[in-house]
Amino acid sequence: MNEFQPITVSRRSSREEREIALMQIYRQVLERVPYSYERKAMAKAERDFLSDKIGVRRFLKELGHSRVYLDSFYYSSANLKFLELCFKHFMGRAPINQDEIRTYCDILMKQGVHHVITAILDSEEYRKVFGCFTVPYARQTKYYESPKAYLESDILNHEHIAQRGRAVPTLYWHQLGLNCEGGVCMTIEGENPALQNYHPEVKEAEAPQGTRIQQELLELLHGLDAVEAQRLVASLHRKQDRV
Repeated sequence: MNEFQPITVSRRSSREEREIALMQIYRQVLERVPYSYERKAMAKAERDFLSDKIGVRRFLKELGHSRVYLDSFYYSSANLKFLELCFKHFMGRAPINQDEIRTYCDILMKQGVHHVITAILDSEEYRKVFGCFTVPYARQTKYYESPKAYLESDILNHEHIAQRGRAVPTLYWHQLGLNCEGGVCMTIEGENPALQNYHPEVKEAEAPQGTRIQQELLELLHGLDAVEAQRLVASLHRKQDRV
């Protein structure tokens, strides 16, 4: 099997190479090919990118701040799920832990959605991993510090749009032992279904830590406004009212 090769552009890149990079950006960030009207909305940024006036990171900011991206993910998702999707699209991984979610949730609630996108793309981690000219991609196995961290990102990176709803982040439904297939979260008796279905060989991954994770989720809910909190809770099956 050939080793994965990230797509990177430079001053020497041809227009054809930049067009390939552009399409990969859309596949990574929008998870699909953009519609014609969306291409029109991004026309100026596309021209600047194809003519080498801006690099990948700057184009990502334009796309992330645009109605094209926000209509696709922000306005249709709960804040916590949107933050997870931002990490998937721009960092190629799931959020590391609840502290990281809290940090960016605070930025979102106090400064707004554009500042969240900017904070991710301006982060030291982003600059170190992708720089200004590499298209973000799903991180490879060697990046992760534990099997659990790899598992959660792998599940997220293989998740289709709205496959498990638009409210509960992977970090929570996974560790709470929920099954969110079809967008409704339900308790699964027995072992964690995520471990069974995706990577049964990963024995080191932690089992659901119900009480602690429930408390942390409640703390996050307290940080949301009433409408946002109700939306997140409403996404859970009635069996989950204990969460």
